Amino acid sequence: MKKTILFIVLCITTLSMAQETISEPPQYKDKKNEIKINALYLIEFGWINLDYERFINKESSFGVSSILNATSYTFLINKSLTPYYRRYFSEKFARGFFWEGFGMLYSSKAFCIDCESYSGTAFALGISAGGKFVSKGGVTTEVFFGIGRNLTNSKLLWAVVRVSISIGYRF
Repeated sequence: MKKTILFIVLCITTLSMAQETISEPPQYKDKKNEIKINALYLIEFGWINLDYERFINKESSFGVSSILNATSYTFLINKSLTPYYRRYFSEKFARGFFWEGFGMLYSSKAFCIDCESYSGTAFALGISAGGKFVSKGGVTTEVFFGIGRNLTNSKLLWAVVRVSISIGYRF
């Protein structure tokens, strides 16, 4: 009889523990801001690409990214301002896999074989997908790829590409 009661008690405690929800520590939920620098653009092109991201809740955020071409080589993008909205698909607070919708206002220089070079400003809309990893101390690493369609200026690039390997800090 004692063995039967012990077995029933163990089963009940095991089931009650299995239904317990695991929540993330509160220090992650309190951090609603993040700043980042795109190491890929800095190393490859010499561009300064800074991001600010504000978290709405555990699944979504909005932010703004800016690019400043710090070199004299002005083939692709001279300057850009890119607001974006992200949707995260992880159980953890604003990390893991995400989709992003963005709009990019940029100035660029186009080159043609049969025509003179042309500088101008354009606006593009696009989407990105990527992943974000966050350490316990708040250091972030982010990798994503996105593409957008130029909507306003046909003499410039017909599409823009957003590629990032960023490091940042969540506060």
